[in-house]
Amino acid sequence: MRVMAHGISRILTILIMVAIAATAFSFLVMWLWNWLMPALFGLHAISYWQALGLLVLSKILFGSFGGRNRFRRDWRARLIRRWEDMTPEEREKFRAEMRGRCGPTTSTADAPKP
Repeated sequence: MRVMAHGISRILTILIMVAIAATAFSFLVMWLWNWLMPALFGLHAISYWQALGLLVLSKILFGSFGGRNRFRRDWRARLIRRWEDMTPEEREKFRAEMRGRCGPTTSTADAPKP
């Protein structure tokens, strides 16, 4: 029973923190919008709920706010690690497949030595 109570309190704590963060970000967006947009572009001021809607819309359109989006950030490092783990034969096979898909590359690694 104690474990279940701890789980419920943890969930409530997370929900409260999310609500506080959403409120803070919404007020920040509202303040920045109302400070900049009317003066710069002649747009109307927005309310708290409209600012919250903008945050939700931006989340839907643009994805994460930088949270656990490691997959997208680490793609280059993963690609480099995969390349380093390839044997020379695998690298040549990969290059040949890419040439077939994308055409010849202009990589300095493929260029003949003078």
